[in-house]
Amino acid sequence: MSSEDLERYESEMELSLYREYRDVVEIFKYVVETDRRFYLCNAVDVKVRSETGDAYFEVSMTDAWVWDIYRPARFAKNVKVLTFKDVNVEELSKSDLKMPTT
Repeated sequence: MSSEDLERYESEMELSLYREYRDVVEIFKYVVETDRRFYLCNAVDVKVRSETGDAYFEVSMTDAWVWDIYRPARFAKNVKVLTFKDVNVEELSKSDLKMPTT
């Protein structure tokens, strides 16, 4: 496989992922961003932990969709993320859910 074929494949996968996102975003309440992934979910709980002296975040999500081009199944019933980096949680409003028509 040439590098051009690989680039074309990845571009097609990214477009497919965006289309899937566009189709499912309306069924979720929250957007969660971590240092490694982007999630849509219907319930989220963020706890700050510091058992060893260093603070980290424990993020639990229910009914989640994961933005990951290489993941074959993007829907997950429960997701738990542990991270030392920032976590961004936003509640989607109905106006945020309107996708541009093409």
